[in-house]
Amino acid sequence: MKSETLKKSEKNVLKKMFWHSWFLFSSFTMVKMQGYGYEYSMLPAIDEFYKNDPKGKKEALIRHSSFFNCTYETAPFVMGLSAAMEKENSLNPEFDAESINALKASLMGPLSGIGDSIFWGTLRLIAAGISIPLGMQGNILAPFIFLILYQAPSIITRWKMLEIGYTSGQKFIEKASKSGLFEVITNCATVVGMMMIGAMTASSVTIKTSLNWNLSGTVLNVQKILNSIMPGLLPLVITLFVFWLIRKKVKAIYLLFGIIAFGILGALIGLF
Repeated sequence: MKSETLKKSEKNVLKKMFWHSWFLFSSFTMVKMQGYGYEYSMLPAIDEFYKNDPKGKKEALIRHSSFFNCTYETAPFVMGLSAAMEKENSLNPEFDAESINALKASLMGPLSGIGDSIFWGTLRLIAAGISIPLGMQGNILAPFIFLILYQAPSIITRWKMLEIGYTSGQKFIEKASKSGLFEVITNCATVVGMMMIGAMTASSVTIKTSLNWNLSGTVLNVQKILNSIMPGLLPLVITLFVFWLIRKKVKAIYLLFGIIAFGILGALIGLF
């Protein structure tokens, strides 16, 4: 499907999404990262496709406020694809809405790798390499040259990625709906998500207990016992407990202060 075949209302939606996407980092948090900026970027599509469905609109807003993190230039492709899927979801009662976030999760990593390499790792350095020497010579045009060399390709890429994501997304939805691909994507995204949790736990969470048990003159090191059962067992248990609390809708700020208090208390009583 070429962009010329898009309806006028769809073109207007894409234009609004493009301008909204400039605020992708406007509400960045360490919990959801670009989640709220992504939700704002999706707002024109949600308003258009769910204009007569308040419940569907609410569910879509909640859906797109979830965790998201992707390179600024490649993120619009995911937005366009999400918009196409939201359109299908608003028209087809049998559509699996969970596949929308599943597809988002599966694309974030690969697109970030491509975007970071091209824009942050290559184009930005080239633009800086040209403009910095000019700036050191006192050339007033240096910052403008940097902006032109970097921002012009960035702006063009973001618009085209959004357009391609939406138009190709409609074809993708047709094929995926017939082949059952959405179910496969959802299952794969779940597996990848669990793998990420495991990898992050192993590499980022470090908890060791200093407890020792004295049994009939024999000192047993609790940490060694736990390691013999499974290395990293204690960090895994703590991480899964926090994950369970998150699923129970416990606020992140409460979890943060709770972990700090637990660490301080554990150190005072000799637990850690």
